Amino acid sequence: MQTWNTQLYDGKHGFVAKYGEELLGLLDAQPGEAVLDVGCGTGHLTAKIAESGATVLGLDSSADMIAQARVNYPALLFTHTDIVAFDQPKTFDAVFSNATLHWVRDANGAARAIAAALKPGGRLVAEFGGAGNIAGIATAVQAALRDATGQDVPHNWYFPTVGEYASMLETHNLTVHAAWLFERPTPLDGADGMRNWISMFGGGLFARAANLSNDVKRQVIERAEAHLFATHFKNGQWFADYRRIRIVAVR
Repeated sequence: MQTWNTQLYDGKHGFVAKYGEELLGLLDAQPGEAVLDVGCGTGHLTAKIAESGATVLGLDSSADMIAQARVNYPALLFTHTDIVAFDQPKTFDAVFSNATLHWVRDANGAARAIAAALKPGGRLVAEFGGAGNIAGIATAVQAALRDATGQDVPHNWYFPTVGEYASMLETHNLTVHAAWLFERPTPLDGADGMRNWISMFGGGLFARAANLSNDVKRQVIERAEAHLFATHFKNGQWFADYRRIRIVAVR
C-alpha cells in the first residue's frame, strides 16, 4: 500500500504538477465542460482546469491527498475514490489524468471506469509512466533490498507499452487518436533529491518487503542512492529516468 507525505509531495516534487501543465494544452478544457481529474493529488492541476471555466471534479484514492486538496482549494469539489470503483450517473466531457495511471494495477478496470464516465464523444487525455519508466531507480532499490534483506521484491507499478495500452482502451470503445512514448529525464530538487524521490514514491516497494524496519529502509535508500550516483547525478543535479506515455482517446 502506497502512503503519501503531502508536505514532501508539494514541497519537493512540484515537478509532477509542473510537467502536467503541458498536458492541459492537449485537454483544452472549455467553459461549461464537465471534467473528471483522475489522480488529482493535492489539487493543483484541478485548479488549473477550473480556471478555464470548466466544472471539474478531482478524484484520488489517497485520503491524505484529498484532504490536502480540500485545504488548498476549498471552493473545488474533490472525492476520495479509486478510479476502478468510480461509478456515478453523471458523465463527463473529458477525463484528465496526470502521473496516476501507472499506480493502478487493475488497468483494465480503470479503462472500463473511464469509458463509462465519458459522454459519447468525450475524450481521455492522460500521461503516465510507460515501458522502461524509472528502470534504473527501480533496479537499484530492488538490488539494495535484496542485499539488505535477502528478499526479491517486485515493484508495484504498471508501465505498459503504447501498443498494449492503446489496444486495451479500444476494447472499451475508446478510439485512440494519438499515443506516444518519450524519454523525459526529470531533475530532482536538491542534494537529497534521489533519496527524497525514493522515500516519496518507493513506499509500495518497501511495503512489499517483510519485516522492514525504518533503520533497514534508511540503509536501503542510502545503498540505492550510492549505486545511482554514477548514472543519475550529472553536473551537480540528480535526475529520475522517466519514460512517459501520452495518450488522447475519444469515446
